[in-house]
Amino acid sequence: MPHAPPLGALLRLYAAGRALTCEPVDQGLLNRGYRLRTTRGRYFLKHHFDPATADPAAIERRHRATQRLADLGVPVAPPLAHREGRTVAVVGGHAYALHPWIDGRHRHGGQLTRGGSARLGALLGAVHACLERVMPPKGRTRPATSPHPVESADPADTYALIDDLLAHVRRHRPADAFDELARHRLLERRALLEQQAGRRPPRGGSVGWVHGDFHPFNLLYKDDAPAAIVDWDRLGVQPRAEEAVRAAAIFFVTPAGALDLPKVRAYARTYRRAAGASPSELAAAVHRVWWERLNDFWMLRWHYERGDTRADCQFPAASALAVWWTREYDAVCDAFASPDAFASPDAFASPNAIAGWDTSARRDAFVR
Repeated sequence: MPHAPPLGALLRLYAAGRALTCEPVDQGLLNRGYRLRTTRGRYFLKHHFDPATADPAAIERRHRATQRLADLGVPVAPPLAHREGRTVAVVGGHAYALHPWIDGRHRHGGQLTRGGSARLGALLGAVHACLERVMPPKGRTRPATSPHPVESADPADTYALIDDLLAHVRRHRPADAFDELARHRLLERRALLEQQAGRRPPRGGSVGWVHGDFHPFNLLYKDDAPAAIVDWDRLGVQPRAEEAVRAAAIFFVTPAGALDLPKVRAYARTYRRAAGASPSELAAAVHRVWWERLNDFWMLRWHYERGDTRADCQFPAASALAVWWTREYDAVCDAFASPDAFASPDAFASPNAIAGWDTSARRDAFVR
């Protein structure tokens, strides 16, 4: 097995029995995960590999936050503590965490009904509201500068990046269909930016504690109910409504690169109610995330600068979305911020009711 974890030392530390099987989990772009079966049970072993989030003390702070969220009824599954009472094990200079293996599945927006979309928005809104209760006052915490900086992208920097990526495309031999699409989208995006350059948004608005990476692969469902939100590595202070818009742009993008606006309406209405966010806050977030998408080329940078093709399958829809969003800008704003957007009859005040989850299902979701 490539990058095999030190199972003997870890299992002794956790008193988790003897390893029977250990299989890599494919999903996850930044860290490594393993489905582990031992004589004591089934577990998920996470190797915190990404240097930006692998500091053991920071990981433990995030673990404590998820435990406090669990105590409030938010569907998360905190890690297990080992014999020394900590939730992070450092072996050979690498940080690991052990979670119970919990069965669950991911669902993208195309698999959600309009009611399910409303529950998703309510869930994220409840997460934001509960984070305000369990985390330090945000005024004492500097907003994170990555992966989503408070300052909006400067078109001049984006033009230079486009030129650099076009040079990568020209040098790639033999040229393939991905190169052709990349070249088309880069030229198209440069023209769009030239047309829209005067619409650069100001600094981000109201900040709050956010999950930081809320998307379909970080949410597990049991049947139709959200069972566990996983991967809290990017927990931090950010403009919170932007996380709501950014998540919707991932959950509800169609293969053709459009957003399913009826589902976005359902999601946005319940998010606003649960988080206490105003329509104007969502409208400002729509503008900033739209601009972010116009200037963002992380998938192409991974492909051409790192030689990492794992995100290639996302590029056709994601790159088309920026074009569609520019054309349908007013309709997107209306879906997120219209006060008469669709509301689920289950919209309510308490976190458990708002999200419509069964807290007992938290034990049956796989934590990555």
